[in-house]
Amino acid sequence: MERNSKKYILTEGMEWENLGGGVSRKFLGYDNQIMMVKVRFDKGALGSPHSHFHTQATYCVSGKFEFEIDGVKQIVNAGDGVYIEPNLVHSAVCLEEGILIDTFSPIREDFMDGSGVSYFGEKEA
Repeated sequence: MERNSKKYILTEGMEWENLGGGVSRKFLGYDNQIMMVKVRFDKGALGSPHSHFHTQATYCVSGKFEFEIDGVKQIVNAGDGVYIEPNLVHSAVCLEEGILIDTFSPIREDFMDGSGVSYFGEKEA
């Protein structure tokens, strides 16, 4: 199934999708090969340990996070980037409220159709 987001995704006025546990997101662009997602974390929010077959690159827009990738921990601040190879177990704890930009290749089908449990916790209505 081929799909594409709009060419311009203007976030002003766009609602945040609440994922629970102090985490929410906005989709910023996608097609079958790539996906970009803006993720907002409250202080103390956890991206639980998980792995997936997608390549992931993350940019820290604001805040402070402790990432753990394949057993190695690193503090990440605004302006820093993170690269996560496919199938590595990784997690993040938000130390100071912040925003991450996650990019995935290929697209996270589980994000689109809701078939997978969110690794940020159960979605809230």
